Amino acid sequence: MSTKSESKINLLLQNLPHGAVVLASWLVQEGYSRDLQKRYKSSHWLEAIGDGAMKRTGESIDLFGALYALQRQSGKPIHIAGRSSLGLQGFAQNIPMRDVETVLYTTRGINIPLWFSNYNWNTKPLVIFSTMLPPDSGLVDFTVNSFTVKISGLARAMMECLEMAPDRFDLTEAWQLMEGLSLLNPITVQQLLEQCRSIKVKRLFLYFAERADHAWFKYLQTDRIPLGSGKRSLVKDGIWISKYQITLPESLS
Repeated sequence: MSTKSESKINLLLQNLPHGAVVLASWLVQEGYSRDLQKRYKSSHWLEAIGDGAMKRTGESIDLFGALYALQRQSGKPIHIAGRSSLGLQGFAQNIPMRDVETVLYTTRGINIPLWFSNYNWNTKPLVIFSTMLPPDSGLVDFTVNSFTVKISGLARAMMECLEMAPDRFDLTEAWQLMEGLSLLNPITVQQLLEQCRSIKVKRLFLYFAERADHAWFKYLQTDRIPLGSGKRSLVKDGIWISKYQITLPESLS
């Protein structure tokens, strides 16, 4: 390998965070040709983890390293969401990301690359395609290893749990999670509720927040949050909550 090639690979490895995936398409944009990438792999600087994605040879990677590449290198709007995000921030049973399901949210029409879908991560990604909220609203930075990735902030993560309920997320667990969210920022909550496209989510969020008697609830301008019309029956033979026009399990009334 030439001195110039060695200099470029040294620069790449200095700037690439440990544990991060690196995308072939991004490397091309940064001036590393496909031929040069092949030489790096044959010289055992990099090794492929699938078509179009690599890592440092011998280095362990996890889902965070994959998300770093998807978010930072390909600009895909995908993030850790719902209960998984709440768990990372200490607001749900904080099970390590190993042999469990991790919820990811992205927008409809986004292509998830095969290298990501086929790789054996230390967790099972559950990708939800949703247009409930703008893809960049309500996200926060989460630092892991030597880099940061975007995950749902507390208010958005709660809304994502409610969007998945009741078919893919238990309503009772959603209520228990809301009980713990006593320190939400009402300005953030207000913004997200106004942006939210799901009538079900907005009604559930407001009902649970009011039932929990959180101090931040009284600062919300609920008249600015469209709640639609018509009934929303979430369970059979439940209790009717007239204020929010929803039917819920009797235990949550």
